[in-house]
Amino acid sequence: MIKIRTYEQYIEDLKKMKPNIWIGDERVDRSDPRLHGGMHIMKETFDHVHEPEWEDLCTATSHLTGKKVNRFTHIHQSKDDLLKKQLMTRLLCHRVGGCIQRCMGIDSLNALSVITYEMDQALGTNYYERFKNYMIKFQENDWVASCAQTDAKGDRLKRPYEQEDPDQYLRVIETRDDGIVVRGCKVNITNTAYADEMIAVPVRYMGPEDKDYAVAFALPTDWDGVKLLCRPANFRKSKVYDAPGLEVGDVETFIVFDDVFVPNERVFLNGHADPRQTPYAGFLALMFAHYHRHSYTGCKPAVSEVIASAAALVAEYNGIDKTSHARDKLSHIIGTAELVFAAGESSAKHSERAPSGTQVPDEILTNAGRRLAGEMIYEEYKILADLSGGIIATLPYEETFYNEEVGELAMKYLKRNPRVKPENMLRCFKGIENLAVSDLAGVMQVAGLHGGGSPQMETITMMMRYDLEKLKDIAKYLFGIKSKLKRYERPTVTPRKMLEKFRMAIQRKKNE
Repeated sequence: MIKIRTYEQYIEDLKKMKPNIWIGDERVDRSDPRLHGGMHIMKETFDHVHEPEWEDLCTATSHLTGKKVNRFTHIHQSKDDLLKKQLMTRLLCHRVGGCIQRCMGIDSLNALSVITYEMDQALGTNYYERFKNYMIKFQENDWVASCAQTDAKGDRLKRPYEQEDPDQYLRVIETRDDGIVVRGCKVNITNTAYADEMIAVPVRYMGPEDKDYAVAFALPTDWDGVKLLCRPANFRKSKVYDAPGLEVGDVETFIVFDDVFVPNERVFLNGHADPRQTPYAGFLALMFAHYHRHSYTGCKPAVSEVIASAAALVAEYNGIDKTSHARDKLSHIIGTAELVFAAGESSAKHSERAPSGTQVPDEILTNAGRRLAGEMIYEEYKILADLSGGIIATLPYEETFYNEEVGELAMKYLKRNPRVKPENMLRCFKGIENLAVSDLAGVMQVAGLHGGGSPQMETITMMMRYDLEKLKDIAKYLFGIKSKLKRYERPTVTPRKMLEKFRMAIQRKKNE
């Protein structure tokens, strides 16, 4: 029986979980108020499913059961699925002023749907059936998932097996008849403290010596031996007036796996038991990054639009909205938003089905869009600060403006545009203060650069896929140099081509 949960049911399920969260030196459960900002973001992903005007975007038909499910639990089956996921992400991010935080989990599951099938076909394993059984449960319960990919990594110049401390990458320390035991830590992980499940996947290519580190699995976030070391970040809530954008928050986590047992039915990759599986760790890492970067072409345009919206409003309130420099700066943010979304949209339209039936976006277009978003994020915040002025970092506390003795004076000297009420001016500056210089704002800026992979990682991926020899044929033809060019076509990387390139890369490594 499929259960599309309500937000209230989601909260009740969280209350039943064991307290395995550390904030500072406190061990807390999921009722801790410092987690509520992140839960409020999840609320948008539950509430709109039940609203007729959002239903087409926020729900999908499961290919496993034929039932209606929350789109955040869906394995994409068509170009339309990818397009709706992207638009849903963009519109929901508008509602929270930033990251919707539920993409990572389903992005990792879409990647697993591709890779487990490929392993079964190549190696005769049974991971894909295991994965499908897990996905039915995932959809039936409408779970929120966190993707645990980034390892501690230790010495960045050494491979996993070369580390002085072997636990710097998550690894299998024992394979039993009924499951595996893992040890290690995943870092910089969003939303785990208020997710039902976590999906652990590799972060990089693994060579033959790294077989113990080639592992993927799913577990409840309060599983025995799992310790969540958390850093909450929230906006400063108003004590005077309601503002929906100030209710949200974020929790970043170190997930410590302290000799954790994982049952077989939740294991999807295990190079420790079968070294033949080891090469698929790298393919899985890249496939998750690919899906997650496509999700970023939905959320990052929304972030840009939130920044542009605030910048346009404060330019009006400062009385400079008609100036050419203000309009020029706004056009840069708007242009970035539309180009990033267009890249993701084009990626969806150029997508193809993997052998498993899962729809895979175009890799080059996805990475091009995500890289542009990462390169421009600090420029966008710079424009917002430029048009706002230094007051967003120096404004007195909100209560000062309502104090009996000095409040009237504070409002008097805050006023700028005579057509704007001082109270609205205060709301605007306080809102931008939260967007630009709060604790959560700092997290969002770094996430805008590094989330889903920094621009350097997108560059590496694009150059791995782009056929430079065919590109050079254009110049050869123009310059009268002998070439094979008849009609140039932009490079595309279909799922089958991705797999073939992956297999060739594995073979080259073996030959070295």
